[in-house]
Amino acid sequence: MVQITAVELNEWLNDEGRPAPLLLDVREPDEFAAYRIEGSTLVPMRAIPARMHELDRAAHVVMICRSGARSHHAGQFLRQNGFERVYNLAGGVIAWSRDVERAAA
Repeated sequence: MVQITAVELNEWLNDEGRPAPLLLDVREPDEFAAYRIEGSTLVPMRAIPARMHELDRAAHVVMICRSGARSHHAGQFLRQNGFERVYNLAGGVIAWSRDVERAAA
């Protein structure tokens, strides 16, 4: 699985010539409600096995969590189940907040 930095993800999302990835947030609903990356979809980590049939196996999927650990494990699970284009947001929403949102302010 490819690790992607918050800055690299931001560049990807702002590149109109490149299809946007599915931003898959694997945190719990209360964490997602408190802070999230715009455009992300919540599927808590524990729900992924039951809901992975809802995901497009051909899509580029960026896994997101608080710090990058849960998303890494969830991404590994998807890779083991036939998803080939899986990326992990290194540093999670902490890195996004620090490296993208604060940098833009």
